[in-house]
Amino acid sequence: MEALEPHIDALTMEIHHDRHHKAYVDNLNKAIAGNAALEAKPLDALIKDLATVPDNIRGPVRNNGGGHWNHSFFWKLLAPKAGGAPTGKLADTINASFGSFADFQAKFEAAGIGRFGSGWAWLVSHGGKLEIVSTANQDNPLMGKSLSGCEGKPLLGVDVWEHAYYLKYQNKRADYLKAVWNVINWNEVAKGL
Repeated sequence: MEALEPHIDALTMEIHHDRHHKAYVDNLNKAIAGNAALEAKPLDALIKDLATVPDNIRGPVRNNGGGHWNHSFFWKLLAPKAGGAPTGKLADTINASFGSFADFQAKFEAAGIGRFGSGWAWLVSHGGKLEIVSTANQDNPLMGKSLSGCEGKPLLGVDVWEHAYYLKYQNKRADYLKAVWNVINWNEVAKGL
């Protein structure tokens, strides 16, 4: 858990992974228990097609399924001794889309800072272009525009819920968003292109 120090502290990672993420998994499993069709669906399919989830459990599936998917995705993007700037096709695409890596970082951080309350900042591929979007709570772009306010294939997602940073950064979300660049695994991000 201390592998991401000093940028993300070990206690935050322990609480975030072992308690918050685990609660999403446990609560999703409770919500769909006994519904064989939903239990058999891959998580991606479940959250992409929330309209097929019965009304009485759609809210818990959206919140907990989204939380499970978002966190599973987020963990893959973090690595010790990572960070820096992307290279290759990802770098070229970011530069073409946002002007420069620094401009991309500024816009991405603004999306995270601008998210009122809890949520996520995302880099997505949508319609052949890269876009920066933000979602509330545990929504994500896979849920579609009508539910999450955006759409696209997530390439990078950063958790801006206070549980992701409060122990180290308190109410300084901007400081956390600057620090997280030091642990982003750009090779993993690039796999989404």
